[in-house]
Amino acid sequence: MSSVARARGQDGASTTNRPHVIGDLMGHRRLVAALAAATATALLAGPATAAAPPVGRDLGAPVARVWTTTPDRAQLLEEGEPVAFAPGGSDELTITVDPSRTYQEVDGFGGSITHSSASLLAGLPDAGREAAMRRLFDPDEGVGLSVLRQPMGSSDFVDGPHFTYDDVPAGESDYALEHFSIERDRAAVLPLLREALALQPDMTVVATPWSPPAWMKTSGSLVGGQLRDDQRVYDTYAQYFVRFVEAYAAEGVDVDYVTVQNEPQNRRPDAYPGADVPVADEARLVEAVGRAFAGAGLGTKILGYDHNWATHPDDVATTPEGEDPETDYPYELLASDAAPWLAGTAFHCYYGDPGAQTALHDAFPDEGIWFTECSGSHGADDTPAQYFRGTLTWHARTITVGVMRSWARSAVTWNVALDPQGDPHDGGCSTCTGMLTVDGDEVTTNAEYYTIGHLAKFVRPGAVRVASTSFGTTGWNGEVTDVAFRNPDGSTALVVHNESDEPRTVAVAVAGRSFEHTLPGGALATFTWPGPAGRGLADRSTLLPLGDATATAGGQDAPAVVDDDATTRWSSGAAQTPGQQLVVDLGQRTLLSRVVADTGTSRGDFPRGWRLETSRDGRRWHEAARGTGTGQLTEMDAGPTAARYLRITQTGSAGSWWSVADLRVYR
Repeated sequence: MSSVARARGQDGASTTNRPHVIGDLMGHRRLVAALAAATATALLAGPATAAAPPVGRDLGAPVARVWTTTPDRAQLLEEGEPVAFAPGGSDELTITVDPSRTYQEVDGFGGSITHSSASLLAGLPDAGREAAMRRLFDPDEGVGLSVLRQPMGSSDFVDGPHFTYDDVPAGESDYALEHFSIERDRAAVLPLLREALALQPDMTVVATPWSPPAWMKTSGSLVGGQLRDDQRVYDTYAQYFVRFVEAYAAEGVDVDYVTVQNEPQNRRPDAYPGADVPVADEARLVEAVGRAFAGAGLGTKILGYDHNWATHPDDVATTPEGEDPETDYPYELLASDAAPWLAGTAFHCYYGDPGAQTALHDAFPDEGIWFTECSGSHGADDTPAQYFRGTLTWHARTITVGVMRSWARSAVTWNVALDPQGDPHDGGCSTCTGMLTVDGDEVTTNAEYYTIGHLAKFVRPGAVRVASTSFGTTGWNGEVTDVAFRNPDGSTALVVHNESDEPRTVAVAVAGRSFEHTLPGGALATFTWPGPAGRGLADRSTLLPLGDATATAGGQDAPAVVDDDATTRWSSGAAQTPGQQLVVDLGQRTLLSRVVADTGTSRGDFPRGWRLETSRDGRRWHEAARGTGTGQLTEMDAGPTAARYLRITQTGSAGSWWSVADLRVYR
């Protein structure tokens, strides 16, 4: 990871001055009461974690279960009373979930069993180690981590000297890899990996080197330097990857992905292994590793980049004179000859914001995106309570929700375990925290355990992200932000974060039904409900993508109507008066049945009266529906009808503006 001096988050503020690094009424009541009595909470030793049976379990329907974590630790993945869906909508701020519109498939969520983490976990008494591992990897007793990103050799988090798998005395080389050995990993890392795989068989393993062996580098050191410009070096290093994957497989650990270099633009790591790998060098290495994997018959895939959302100013400043700082590194890499060998790219959180992932996806929609590192951290003078709150709230909105709403197939924090001082480590971050803190024989949970756990425990590998309206931003706007997934069994998991320090009541709407729930200030919550096979909520209609749509209107920011982002909005810019219009070009003739205008958080800006017209050519218009708005969601039944253009005309008057954050069109 980056040096602790590096800024966390999207604004670059230091760790010392910002928090860090988501039937009838009586019948419903009887159902809720019965479910509450039937769902006893199973507790782990230490902080509580409710055991969750299969997410798609039929609860008699339609009912959602809810688990909550609060910044004051009063609730830690604690299951509350289930909430019943009721027909119709709500007057509360409403999150609309539509499983008919899908995005990326998910590999899972997790952390890293670094050598530091391994030494601490392996040093526990057998019963303590087993309990800690269940807490991390068991889907029922713990959070069921399903991704591990493993250092190939040492990182800054190592309980001894830095090393690679082929170290030789200075001045010597080993092109035959005669000294290659994973012996250091056999002591603790590999046994723990096998234990994790036994608890979570659906594990995805991503492996990453912090440095090539020193004899392959211009510096002759594991700290800094570049690969030597020698094809023998590239070919030998590619075989090093092959030997690693084969050696791990022989130990019972299959490696699904490798990235070829951790943070390739971090040219001057803080006394820990690292390498300067410009785009051309990484592309050359990716091609060499790809060919070597193919030649060895290995199915391990390659990810590129593996660095921050944006190039850190320190990395720009350390660019050698006359060289390009390559601030568009992942774009250049995906446009290079190495692209056919890449499954996609990987990102870290230490500079920039998750929007960079969406921009890259838009440019290369067929390339996958993985998020592979973000450590919790704290200011030097922060108390444990302060950095629990700071990490929980920053990671919840930025990683748990922001990363996953930005096309990532994974969300991975850093060390799964560290001691109270953030040790052991050699160089690098001195204020990092692990998912667990191991203090002697005592094991406690940290904020990252919950920000990742609210995903990992309920979102299964192979799940698909689905459409949901979200009102908060990663830059913090005090609203409610969320992300939703459909699991392979058809159930839904919705993760919601209240960015405000005050309680917020929200509604969740799906398939013509809704429920209400109050989120404590700063809370992170996960709701789950079964799919149609579990007598759950069937899809009501299909939400149409508006990627080619355009909007025009008087007032402000008409394109925000069709940007699929409820944090932006179009507003009339003036009091509501009859005749104000919003016109949407869907881009092509479309069969539609229903239009929903969502005011988002500006719930008082609904149209006091409205008329919906449709047109196939933009000249001849036909009235489809008219009515009166009453709240956040204005639903307009329009069909079925075939149209390319929609025109919504204000027919009422009000002192407030008329606003639309999102326009949703359904077939």
